[in-house]
Amino acid sequence: MADKDIIIKLEHLSKRYEGKEVLHDINLYIRKGEFLTLLGPSGCGKSTTLRLIAGFLQPDEGRVLLSGKDMTGIPPYRRPLNTVFQRYALFPHLDVYDNVAFGLKLQGLPEDKIDAKVRKALKMVTLTDYEDRDVESLSGGQQQRVAIARAIVNQPKVLLLDEPLAALDRKMRADMQIELRDMHKKLGITFIYVTHDQEEALTLSDTIVVMDEGRIQQIGTPADIYNEPVNSFVANFIGESNIFNGTMVKDRLVSFIGHDFPCVDSGFGEQTPVDVVVRPEDVVVDKDPSAGQFSGKVTSCIFKGVHYEMLLDTDSGNEIMIQNYLAFEPGTTVGMSIPPDGIQVMKKERLRNTFEGEISSPETVDFLGATFNVGHTPFEPGTKVRVEVEFSGVNLLDDLEAGELEGEVHSILYKGDHYHLTVCTPDGDKIYVDTDDVWDKGDLVGIEIAPKDIKIKEADDD
Repeated sequence: MADKDIIIKLEHLSKRYEGKEVLHDINLYIRKGEFLTLLGPSGCGKSTTLRLIAGFLQPDEGRVLLSGKDMTGIPPYRRPLNTVFQRYALFPHLDVYDNVAFGLKLQGLPEDKIDAKVRKALKMVTLTDYEDRDVESLSGGQQQRVAIARAIVNQPKVLLLDEPLAALDRKMRADMQIELRDMHKKLGITFIYVTHDQEEALTLSDTIVVMDEGRIQQIGTPADIYNEPVNSFVANFIGESNIFNGTMVKDRLVSFIGHDFPCVDSGFGEQTPVDVVVRPEDVVVDKDPSAGQFSGKVTSCIFKGVHYEMLLDTDSGNEIMIQNYLAFEPGTTVGMSIPPDGIQVMKKERLRNTFEGEISSPETVDFLGATFNVGHTPFEPGTKVRVEVEFSGVNLLDDLEAGELEGEVHSILYKGDHYHLTVCTPDGDKIYVDTDDVWDKGDLVGIEIAPKDIKIKEADDD
């Protein structure tokens, strides 16, 4: 892409708070006139990225380029962009007109120019005839429009929107999504939008940047992000998904939930562990149990307004979610098929836990800030080692003091017949756990690893 088409470029952007990295090596370009959404869960770094672009924060590493110019050290008021926040920060002592005109008056513009610009901005957000209204008498949606009018009246090159619809109810949020999209088309300026709402991102965006733990996970169009997720986090975060452990048998043939399925993917090798994503709407259901590639028994059926959402126990003991316009009652056994283009194969992000450790005695090894018994080790005390633990080798306990260390459940991914958890220790280390037990995000747990489940290798051993 030619540089003239790029309005904002982020180069190797990193940010730390109190020594903790919240943004890691972000590289991103944003095109003129684009509606780009930064999407991710709370704490993923999306709002920090927006504040760095706006100039409210300065990066620890990297830089923000605006139209090719380095913005390092340039304060927010000297950047040709405006921000709309979740809390609209309107002036309660001013009416609608004066709220919108506030920035223009600071610039010392003539009254006739101010009036023309304010009325044009209010017309753009469909608030004509609201000039004299007290802002505190307005609905949430109307206040949000005033905030947008106040931002666009200055004719910024870029409009930054930090979860601007989060305070609205569902119906008003849906209405404002349509209005925002229309506004973007009319204005023709670049919108950078922050949200944790997947549906909102899919509805509004030209481009979606999915973030997690301070890193970009995937960049693409809404269709790309939904249909071609690059990893299990994106697949699980964007819409409803069935995610399973699988094995790539060979090109265009993958095995999961006890069956082999033709697929469209290639290049993964043979007999390679993979993750498999199947969207609920891509499962074809037949009332004849013998008609499909596999069968299952319906355990629940809920009407969702435009389709029925059903959970089924498959013939291999996995649970699968399907969405269909026809309802099948609980207890019904049906046949199911998945077309090749309904299967998305992804490279596994990791196969097991791997930690840096040090032998502390002939029977113990230190890693994760704790000492673990291994029964016996051939390495001398003080030797740096690599410690490997299978996901199923980590046991989580209700009693925090019963394990070798403590942790907090950070994320949960259901994989059809078990849960895959990310557990964070107080030092910020991550442990990945496969378990049949049901835990909630935020649960505090004790972490126990049996000696037989700890494998020790030399630090440089591949």
